[in-house]
Amino acid sequence: MRLRLTSIMVNDQDKALKFYTDILGFHKKHEIPLGEFKWLTVISPEGPDELELSLEPNANPAGKTFQDAMFTQKIPVAALESSDIEADYQRLTEAGVVFQSKPQQMGPVKIATFADTCGNWIQIYQPT
Repeated sequence: MRLRLTSIMVNDQDKALKFYTDILGFHKKHEIPLGEFKWLTVISPEGPDELELSLEPNANPAGKTFQDAMFTQKIPVAALESSDIEADYQRLTEAGVVFQSKPQQMGPVKIATFADTCGNWIQIYQPT
């Protein structure tokens, strides 16, 4: 078995697509209309065949409660690896992305956490 797909809940699929592509630099892989929502995935240009991230509509009340609780507690729901966290932090900050703090050393990694504008905290990390 291989890990090929994972998902995060978003409160607005169109806004999420714009953030994950225009701001983070991912590429849209699938956008298939399914009634009110769509099957929407993005991939990293640095590893397009490794893993897809599904931007799941947050239509389930239990999921919404979970997402709200994680956001309120400032707990990241996903982590993205960076090869240069300082440069990514600078680029994203200049693009208006809101971070909890500047990159910090945490054991064997340097981390920073930002809001994705769609109800989630996302962590970026760089192994040191």
